[in-house]
Order: sequence, then structure tokens, then C-alpha cells
Amino acid sequence: MHRMITDFPGQFAKGFDLALKTEIKTPVERVVLTGMGGSALAGDLINIGFAEDITTPLLISRNYTIPFPLDDKTLVIANSFSGNTEETLSAYAQAIESGAQVITMASGGKLLELAMKDGVQYIKTIKESPDFQPRMSSGYIFAILVALLIKAGHLPWVAERQVREMSDWLAITNTELPGKQLGESLLNTIPLIYVSDLYWPVARIAKIKLNENAKVPAFWSTFPELNHNEMVGFSNTRDNYRIVMLRDPNDDPRINRRMETTADVLRGQGIGLKATIWDMMGHSRLEKIFSTLMVMDWASYYLAMVMEIDPTPVKLVEDFKALMK
Repeated sequence: MHRMITDFPGQFAKGFDLALKTEIKTPVERVVLTGMGGSALAGDLINIGFAEDITTPLLISRNYTIPFPLDDKTLVIANSFSGNTEETLSAYAQAIESGAQVITMASGGKLLELAMKDGVQYIKTIKESPDFQPRMSSGYIFAILVALLIKAGHLPWVAERQVREMSDWLAITNTELPGKQLGESLLNTIPLIYVSDLYWPVARIAKIKLNENAKVPAFWSTFPELNHNEMVGFSNTRDNYRIVMLRDPNDDPRINRRMETTADVLRGQGIGLKATIWDMMGHSRLEKIFSTLMVMDWASYYLAMVMEIDPTPVKLVEDFKALMK
């Protein structure tokens, strides 16, 4: 896991290389990403990272069926890192039957077999080691999606350069030390990740990393919504929560004031000393997104180390899949 996190910034350049040979018939009116878990996370990041530049937001489906219009002007990207995710296989079949343009992404498995059999374009994603985890592949997937959206005419060409510049900056930025300090502070707590509504996918992914790497329950919510409901839940609780507010210093000042005020209010409920406001690093939104995710990667890794557990496997997920079969 340490190696996977360290090597993460290098995924973006490799992702662009993987997408080089794909061809897309235009015009494309909508682009749909269908996938589960780590195979869908990068899609959410595309929508917030390029919110001002993307022509039509990427539609994301996490289910057996795709709930969006499908026709010959729709591009469906079916992504399953293992190639055997049952929900994605079902959605792939629906997309093929609808006549939509389809591109698959998989490291192997049934999805790759079907794409070859059906004559569908596929991108064989990289599984760098036998224990490489799908949740650690968002750099590859993000770059591939950027490349495909550029080819579909939904992102400007400059988007690729912006991602490459961000990944170069990320490679020389120290995210491990702050991540280690944050992770060790979460020992014996239930982490709650709070962000502004703009960064909701970052909070969701941070929560997932804590679940899967550190094997602890964790939850997330957003400002300003949480001030109207979730905050009230602390009126009587004395459970050992640790609130981590991930703050963009350049965000709406009213949101940042809410973070400070919320910490003060919760302090009055006896849990304020366990509230941390952590400022995102970087200048561009892409830098803030991915540096924060790397900090949370390290936080979940070092929390696992303190707890003396292996952060890599997800036995409960594999056991559940076996029962479903």
C-alpha cells in the first residue's frame, strides 16, 4: 500500500497513454460512466475538477441499469477494474442493446472478454501487482476519462495539459507527513469528514479510504447542509467522534466561516477538541483535490499501521461477493 500511494502521481501520464488509440464518433450528446466503487470515483472528480470547462457533466451510474437516455449519440464508458463486477456487466449489456457507443475499461475478466467478442473498443487498465487495489487506480481512470471527454468534444484540449502539470506538482509535494499526523490522530475515533458542497466527492473518497484501508467506520457530510440537520445529532452524544473539516482557503468565505463557527458550537457540546480544520494544499482546484486525496491516503495508511493491520486487502468485500455468487 505504501508503494501504491507513493506511485500515485505517475498514474496520470500512463492513463493518457492508455487512451491514445481510442476513437469516438461525434457528435456525442452525453457521456455516461458506469461502474462501482473505485471504478466510478474518478468520474465525480472530473465533474468538480472541470466544473467550468466541461460542456455537459459526466453522467455516473452505480447500478445494474443505466437510468439515463441511451442512443447512438450517447457514449457509455463501462469500467470494472477486475472485469467481473456484476452490476457493470449488466449495465454493459444494456448499453450494447440500446445502440449506444460503448468503450470498456478493465484489467481483464468477463468485461474484457465480452468487449473482444462484441467488437467493442476496450482499454486494458494496468494492474501493477497481484494485490493492486481498484480504489488506488483513480489517477489512471481520471486521465483516461479526460482523454475520452476531449475526444468527445466535452472538454477543451488544454485540460490534458492542466492534469499533467498538476501531476508533476503532486509528485514533488510532501503529502505523507501531514497525512501521517492526521492518521495517527484518528486512532480510537469515528472519523467524520466535512467539506463544502463543492468538494463532496473528496469527502466521499476520503471516507472510503478510511473504510477500506484502515477498516474503520467513517462518514461524510457537506456545508452548509449539515448545519441544518446533522449538527443537531451532537446535542446529546458523547461518542468518540473526530471531525475533520477539509477547507479550501479560497472557497466561499461564508462557507469557511461556517466551518469555524461549527467547530465552536461543537466545542460547547464537549467534542470541540476533536474537531480539526485542515487547509487544502495547492493553487488550482485540481491540485487541491488530488493533494487532499493523497493526504487522506496516507492518513488511512498510517492509521492502519498504528492499529497493526494490513491496509491492502478488503476481506469483507470479497466474502460478500462470494456469498452473492
